Amino acid sequence: MQFPITRMRRLRKNPQIRNILSETKLNGEDFIYPMFIKETLKDGQKEHIDTMPGQYRYSLNDAVDEAKKLEEMGLSSILLFGMPAKKDETGSSAYDDDGIVQKAVYGIKEETDLVVITDVCMCQYTSHGHCGIIKEDEIVNDETLEYLSKIALSHAEAGADIIAPSDMMDGRVGAIRETLDNNKFEDVLIMSYAAKFASAYYAPFREAVCSVPCFGDRKTYQMNPANIDEALRETELDILEGADIVMVKPAISYLDVIKSIKDNFKMPTAAYQVSGEYSMIMAGIEAGYITEDIIFESLTSIKRAGADLIISHFAPEFLKQYNK
Repeated sequence: MQFPITRMRRLRKNPQIRNILSETKLNGEDFIYPMFIKETLKDGQKEHIDTMPGQYRYSLNDAVDEAKKLEEMGLSSILLFGMPAKKDETGSSAYDDDGIVQKAVYGIKEETDLVVITDVCMCQYTSHGHCGIIKEDEIVNDETLEYLSKIALSHAEAGADIIAPSDMMDGRVGAIRETLDNNKFEDVLIMSYAAKFASAYYAPFREAVCSVPCFGDRKTYQMNPANIDEALRETELDILEGADIVMVKPAISYLDVIKSIKDNFKMPTAAYQVSGEYSMIMAGIEAGYITEDIIFESLTSIKRAGADLIISHFAPEFLKQYNK
């Protein structure tokens, strides 16, 4: 059919028509909200994160209260990051049964029905800021797996529903799966940071959790942003090792990777709209260069690319609009 019989503008003539014909729809259950919990904070002392306008570090009890409020808004899932009081070479506080994340998991599970996901990494807990064990200035792979497995097990014992290893060590999904299964946590899911790129978008997060490496960078274990075939190989390996959900991080600059992973593996797929993406958008809004519509446009693009789940600091903002 040709003009004037076919008029595509009929499909867009008013908000109601546009809504019912929308091919991609965002829902409240699509979202996972990342929360930062700081062990040294006292109740009522939440700290604003300067590099992430509108985001905070919470004390343990304040984090539980905030999680309850978010659940009332319609949030289904939360992703926890801990900031310990003490750090050491091996990140021992990360697998302490009385660690900040372990306590937060227990508290949130007691007070809410949220799906609780825990980030499993070492960078916030190590004195050197890297995601693994260091020997002679090298981040060693296989020895790190033992520590990651201990962290994952401690989170499962605290009540976590999903374990999310973000370190990018080879074989970590298999090592964690084996540890969980051997300790009767067969039903705990693993959401693997399968394609985690060495990205400049992480800078605000590293300030937020004080995890800037004291030497070098993370390019020997996080992925080259130029490589998509490698991302597919990484994802396939994680699936073979037992990942239940795979993730791409960051999101907006990697929409092609999200689509390729979803199309190739048909797995539950998450995408992380990371701190730098959030802060960049917020800076543009605050400067008046762009409008708040960009928030929903960016989130829609991530889902349109194939993400089933979106980890985003904009989750509360979406829920406010969604519930109107």
